[in-house]
Amino acid sequence: MDFLPQEPIHIADAADSESGGKQSQQPSSVALPAALPILGLTDVVIFPAMVTPLAVESGSSLRLIDDVIAGDRLVGLALQKNPETKEPAPEELHTVACLGRILRMLKYPDGTARILVEGLRRIRIYEWASREPYPRARCEIIPEEVEDSLELAALARSVKEKFQQIAELSLALNDQVRAAVMHAEQPGQLADMIAANVHLNLSDRQKLLEIANVKERLKTLLRLLMREAELLELGSKIQKEASSSMSKTQREFFLREQLKAIQKELGEGEWENELETLAEELRKADLPEEARKAAMTELGRLRQTPPASAEYVVLRNYLDWIVNLPWNASTEDRLDLRKAEEILEAHHYGLKKVKERLLEFLAVMQLKRDLKGPILCLVGPPGVGKTSLGRSVAEALGRKFLRISLGGVHDEAEIRGFRRTYVGSMPGRIIQGLRRVKSNNPVFLLDELDKVGSGPRGDPASALLEALDPEQNHAFIDHYLDVPFDLSRVLFLATANWLEPVHPALRDRLEVIELPSYTVEEKLQIAKRHIIPRQLQDHGLKPRQLRIRLPALRRLIREYTREAGVRQLVRGVAALSRKAARQIVVSGSKSVSVKAEDLPRLLGAPPYRNETADRITECGIAIGLAWTPVGGDILFIEATKMPGKGRLILTGSLGEVMKESAQTALSLLRSQARTLDMEPPPMDQVDLHIHVPAGATPKDGPSAGVTIFTALASLFAGRRVRSDLAMTGEISLRGRVLPVGGIKEKVLAAARSGLKEVILPEANRAEWNEVPEETRRALRPRFVKRAEEAARLALRPLPPVKRPGGGSVQPPGSDAAAKRPGKERRGGRARTGGN
Repeated sequence: MDFLPQEPIHIADAADSESGGKQSQQPSSVALPAALPILGLTDVVIFPAMVTPLAVESGSSLRLIDDVIAGDRLVGLALQKNPETKEPAPEELHTVACLGRILRMLKYPDGTARILVEGLRRIRIYEWASREPYPRARCEIIPEEVEDSLELAALARSVKEKFQQIAELSLALNDQVRAAVMHAEQPGQLADMIAANVHLNLSDRQKLLEIANVKERLKTLLRLLMREAELLELGSKIQKEASSSMSKTQREFFLREQLKAIQKELGEGEWENELETLAEELRKADLPEEARKAAMTELGRLRQTPPASAEYVVLRNYLDWIVNLPWNASTEDRLDLRKAEEILEAHHYGLKKVKERLLEFLAVMQLKRDLKGPILCLVGPPGVGKTSLGRSVAEALGRKFLRISLGGVHDEAEIRGFRRTYVGSMPGRIIQGLRRVKSNNPVFLLDELDKVGSGPRGDPASALLEALDPEQNHAFIDHYLDVPFDLSRVLFLATANWLEPVHPALRDRLEVIELPSYTVEEKLQIAKRHIIPRQLQDHGLKPRQLRIRLPALRRLIREYTREAGVRQLVRGVAALSRKAARQIVVSGSKSVSVKAEDLPRLLGAPPYRNETADRITECGIAIGLAWTPVGGDILFIEATKMPGKGRLILTGSLGEVMKESAQTALSLLRSQARTLDMEPPPMDQVDLHIHVPAGATPKDGPSAGVTIFTALASLFAGRRVRSDLAMTGEISLRGRVLPVGGIKEKVLAAARSGLKEVILPEANRAEWNEVPEETRRALRPRFVKRAEEAARLALRPLPPVKRPGGGSVQPPGSDAAAKRPGKERRGGRARTGGN
């Protein structure tokens, strides 16, 4: 579909001007085709010098247009006597018409066409040449009769004045039309231009088209303009009187009725019912005053917006969110502490201090219903029950539970919503969640708070500041709603594996409750009470069909799982359940009993071993304790020496702090070598290499200082470190052992790994009481103040050297040599334990 290029058409003058004091503004005759195609018009009269777009839909008319475009582009434009007739016969067309020229044509896929025509001359049809496939007629041009007189000039001036009066009363006449009329110079052209633009019916316009005498045409036009001006003045007067006496309600009713009529004509009446339903929902909704004002404003805009407009969908969705949000809908709290305690005990084993803190929080809520804050944050390794604790709190309170995962969220709009200027915008996750649970006081769990990231679109952690601040969240503003929403009744809980990545300002708003790793006995009880019954139910097994013996369960925990939580244990029990289900279905067994010796056959070789006595077989290796976001762990630190030039080589993906700890340990060892009865080699002749295995895992922190010092001492003294002992602690350049964090998780990791003793800083002695009693019974703590004490406790004694004549001599540096009478060792008495 292309626009046809515009081409000028020249109409030659073929006759002389008429006599008798009359002259023609345009040539009196034109070389017209022998048979001019005639196009019937239904709702418009074309005047000379008038450019008008027309829609062509009927088949014969479309063929007519195609032929005209291919030829000279001249066409006769005649008004139909009956506008309802689609294919008018020649007798149903007025004989006085307008010669037109087609400037452009545009065809549409539905078979219709749009043309742009320009009126040229008045013509009269005096004979029909043909009727098929479309009307053709023999025509003659009607010359204009113009008398150059004062009366004609006066008539033209009067017509202009009356037109100016109508233009002031009518909004349909734009400034361009007004300017064109006021600058028209020829009286005939003036009359045609006004007749084409002023509101006149078709019969009056056809009458003006048929008048060739310009003076008569102006007189007729003046009478029509005077009538139109009176109608406009009367309508304006009636409208003013009606507006002054009409109340606001009546005016709204009148406008709505008019709008209904317009929409009915446009085929949009079915949308009115939807708007009325939406307005009724807004009236019934218990909205705050500010939200109600915003909603009514947007509803008014929606009524004036066409349904086909994209803005209509945006406004409709916005009002739908406003109506369906729980502005004042809430659930009644069930503040029964005994019931809450029963729920927590039924769903979670252990976690005594965590449960006590949650019950204290619920007790304060019972005394002060409008409690604001604090925001509780459950911090612990994966799989220890942080998310399920939040669900239990919601059940204890009788509230709805809502959880959103913040892992990987890096756009501030995910929290505060997208502004409505964007396509497909919607509220943030907080408002979306409240609509989903239909309550304004749910227990809202912000899971994985430490996994929030920041990007070019803002920092979501900063957006959470307002939502989690009790002093601000009563007027939380989502960018999509743009009205305050009260979040003060929402009970926010957060979970995290560790707090280091959390924004400092956000961390300041949280009250941290730490969840420790589970001990073996706790895992055993959790498996018996929760994991096994749930897995049996999930796999369609009855309790009597699968029996996991207690020794098998212990072996499963010790040798097939090495974690802080119980997720690996859940997977192990699930694997046993699947094996049992298959055996029952295939062999028809009534029950399956799993013993400890059956685990390798069912689950494969154990990935973990508890034997640690043979782990250290060479000098220069020590076992350290480390803290990670997923719980505690043990790590081996290895040191070796080789001929060189005094370089210190550090490998194993070590961070800057850990590298500085290694340098500090080496400097301390060189300064305290005599205290430990060792002679380090000349440092300018050897290179030292310290390596921490699992090189793909980044490691950092100061707590490995004692372990590195001990590994170097073992290397220089030629004495192996005990395999059943691990250690942690930061060292200073003066040999002091400084306190470190994560003691509980580190000690639990030592117990899981089958160690017997741990060396801890003296400053961390108070934290030993936080360790579960079961773990304290399994481990022997050694608290030290100085690094030399740790080395003496960790290093094995050298084997005695046999004399040629019998007996033995303790080698230098051994503990027995240090106990000889009269030579008391500096730094305290060394205490070592055997394996």
